[in-house]
Amino acid sequence: MLCLDDFYKDGDDPTLPRRNGRVDWESPLSWDAEAAVETIARLARDGKTEVPVYAIGADRRVANRPFDVTGSPIFMAEGIFAAEIVAECQRRGLLAGAYALRRPRAATFLRRLARDLTEQRKAPRVLVRRGVALLREEPAVLARQTGLGAEAARAREVLRRVAALLPGHPRPH
Repeated sequence: MLCLDDFYKDGDDPTLPRRNGRVDWESPLSWDAEAAVETIARLARDGKTEVPVYAIGADRRVANRPFDVTGSPIFMAEGIFAAEIVAECQRRGLLAGAYALRRPRAATFLRRLARDLTEQRKAPRVLVRRGVALLREEPAVLARQTGLGAEAARAREVLRRVAALLPGHPRPH
């Protein structure tokens, strides 16, 4: 599983979008789509590459690490901005499927908050404020993702479809 969140731009990048005087981390422009697509292309071609390690609390890439999918029949990439690269991955022949998870909004809010608090990504008040804003924006985010070519589906359906891509598994109807 390739975590596309590691392709955020560094916090001091002058191209970062701003809203109300602050970096807008919810904007796809805060993310390096080109680097993500090139990484996916290298994985598809070579089976391995170096990927960035992004520290959200520090707002920057802090390292690179090897990523190897050699011998895997498929690999997946996930992240809030994954739909932004659906068309380009499809154009390059790198895409077997694109999905946007459809979950109950309250469940998404609680999962995100628990993860962010556990990982100490930001101050708790910032995480709660951000979480509430994302809760409100979630329907628009899902609409944007599907508009970019991702199919909205529940996690169980996504897993079923991905399993169907593996050799020896029946195709979904």
